[in-house]
Amino acid sequence: MELTAQQLRQYDGSDPSKPIYVAVKGRVYDVTAGKSFYGPGGPYAMFAGKDASRALAKMSKNDEDISASLDGLSDKEIGVLNDWENKFQAKYPVVATVIN
Repeated sequence: MELTAQQLRQYDGSDPSKPIYVAVKGRVYDVTAGKSFYGPGGPYAMFAGKDASRALAKMSKNDEDISASLDGLSDKEIGVLNDWENKFQAKYPVVATVIN
């Protein structure tokens, strides 16, 4: 399945009948099992329905960092992102890819 960034936003946890998705490096993960983290009111709710790659790399929860863009990231930040990607792969199923 392929989703645009706009379609991905529908899976932000605001509609309890839909799963919660977070994208990392263009891969969309179903994080519904982690609803207490990614659902409304959770500590990572700001990532739900979005590609959080840049924010994860920078260990940031700032809105301006919640983006798919990897431009200008340091090698260390890319390493942090890769660690996050491995955690997501181990814990959550990939359900789609994000297309432009």
